Amino acid sequence: MASPPAPLTPDQKAFFLAHGYLKLTNCFTRAQAADVIDGVWTRLGMSPTDKRTWTKERTNMPSHRAFDCAAFAPKAWAAICELCGGEDRVSAEPSRTWRDSLIVNLGTAAGEGRPVPPQELANWHVDGDFFVHYLDSPEQALLVIPLFTDVEPEGGGTMLCPPAINRVARQLYEHPEGVSPRMVPRAHADFGRERNLEWYAAVARGCGGGGGAEKEGFVEATGRVGDVYLLHPLMMHSATHNARRAVRIITNPPVSLREPFCFDREEGEGEYSLVERKTMDAVGGGGGGGEGKGRKMLKGWRITRPRERLVPERVRVQEAMKREELRRLEEEERERERVARKGEGHGILK
Repeated sequence: MASPPAPLTPDQKAFFLAHGYLKLTNCFTRAQAADVIDGVWTRLGMSPTDKRTWTKERTNMPSHRAFDCAAFAPKAWAAICELCGGEDRVSAEPSRTWRDSLIVNLGTAAGEGRPVPPQELANWHVDGDFFVHYLDSPEQALLVIPLFTDVEPEGGGTMLCPPAINRVARQLYEHPEGVSPRMVPRAHADFGRERNLEWYAAVARGCGGGGGAEKEGFVEATGRVGDVYLLHPLMMHSATHNARRAVRIITNPPVSLREPFCFDREEGEGEYSLVERKTMDAVGGGGGGGEGKGRKMLKGWRITRPRERLVPERVRVQEAMKREELRRLEEEERERERVARKGEGHGILK
C-alpha cells in the first residue's frame, strides 16, 4: 500500500533547503505503475524480451492518458503543495495532471557495462523549454520525477547536480530581462538556439571532483517503483547512459504557480515558500546566511521584459510520434479482435 499524505518533517525541510530536492518513497503502488505503463512496448514498437529490438536509447513519449496526481499519489501532491507554499499558490491545471508521457531509457548495446561520468554527460539542462526564463518564473515551480520502474545505480536514473542551483540562480538574477531555456541572455546571438547546452555543460564540468558521483556533487535518481523525486526548479539535471540496460521508465510532470514567485514579500503577503527560500539562499551564495543575503539582494528585484511562451521542437516531434503510436495500438487491437473471432469460430465448429 502507498503511504498516506503527511506534512514534511523538519529534517525533510532542512534537506530540501540544503540540497534542493527530496526523495519521497512509497507514493503509489506497483499496480498503479503497471496501469500507467500498460501498452508501452506496443507504443515503442519493441519487445520487452528481445533487446535486439531496443533500437532507441532514450524515448520521450507523447501522452495518451491523463490522471489526477492528488488521487494517484496523495503523499507526493501534499509535499508538492507544501514546498510551493500551499495548495492555494499552486495552479491546479496542469500541476495536478500527470500523463503517460513516459520517458524510457533502455541504454545501448555498445554502452552496456560502461557508465559515463556525470561531467561528461551531454544533456545537462533545467526544465522549461516552453517559456523565457526569469528568476521568479511561475511556469516551472517544481520538477517531479515519479519512478514507474525500479532504478538501480548506473541503470539510467536521472543525474542531479545540486551545487549548480547557485550558478543558475545567479544567472537569472543578473538577467532580469530574461534568458532562453538554455540560459542564454536575450541580447546574445544564440538566444533562440534550442540545442545550445554549452552553458550547462560548462557548469557541470566545474562541479567535478573525485571519489564517486555523490562526493563530486552529483546525485543519481535511483529508487523503487512508487518513489517520487521533487526538485527545485533551478536544479540542473541530465539523462544518463543506462549501463545496466535495465528498463527505466519515468515521467517529469511540471508544477506551476498561480502567480510568480515573490522574493520581496510585504507583511500580510504570507510566508516565503521553501522553494523561494532555497532560491534566495542560492542567489546569496548558499551556505550559512545565504538566504538572508539573498533576501537583501532581491529586495526590489523585478523582471524588465514581458513574459513569453515558446513552442519547442519536441512538440512537433511528439505529434508525429503520437500518430505512429496510435497506429501500432490500433493494429494490436485489430489483431486481438481477429484472434477472438477465430476462437469463437472454432468453438462453434466443435
